Amino acid sequence: MFFEFAIMDFIDILLVAALLYYFYRLMKESGTISIFTGVLVFIVLWIFVTRVLEMRLLGSIFDQMMSVGVLALIIIFQEEIKRFFKTLGSHRHFRKISDLFSKNGEKKDDKSTMLPIVMACMSLSQQKVGALIIIERNESLDEYMQAGEKIDANINQRLIENIFFKNSPLHDGALIVQNNRLMAASCILPVSHELNIPKKLGLRHRAALGVSQETDAIAIIVSEETGAISVAHNGKFKLGLTAQQLESILVH
Repeated sequence: MFFEFAIMDFIDILLVAALLYYFYRLMKESGTISIFTGVLVFIVLWIFVTRVLEMRLLGSIFDQMMSVGVLALIIIFQEEIKRFFKTLGSHRHFRKISDLFSKNGEKKDDKSTMLPIVMACMSLSQQKVGALIIIERNESLDEYMQAGEKIDANINQRLIENIFFKNSPLHDGALIVQNNRLMAASCILPVSHELNIPKKLGLRHRAALGVSQETDAIAIIVSEETGAISVAHNGKFKLGLTAQQLESILVH
């Protein structure tokens, strides 16, 4: 009995440590690490006062602060909590279950559909015209399309190039592809606050990384400075892609 309890106790501590480490990474990326540290210090102090020193008066005050503090933390860290559950739900093992109940899970991008996007990116790259194209996968991008200009057009290489032409009113922001159609342009995306992004990467790359952290979308970036083509997916970059590599990612 004691041996079984000891194993469960070890697993319990391991899970709590993993959860704390995950939240530490989220707070570090969002720039709220000082708040996270302060919360940890308060929790340790609360446990020490109530369980070790057994101070009833101070302990009761801390208990009341904890009950109110939980609600305050939910409000303060609502975006981080939302990202946590999104990450959990988008994990490949859980997504197999959700795909059984989702029509989006049946969508597959074929080569003929993605080829105009690849060709447009190559053309924009040669001309060093900046571009940001977001391709929806299983998670909806409707909330980001609301801030943009609705297009709802077939995927067309020339149309994509015209959208990102420097004098075009729609060239700023992102172009969102949904259900194999160009749905909206000039869309505003969440910008990643991750600190280890190379300084040579600009705002487009940060926006691409941000949307790839929030959703399972594939974000294609064409650099205006170098013409290099990159992809952000699942919170990670793939830089300096060729046409073949980009096509392989899109039809995978």
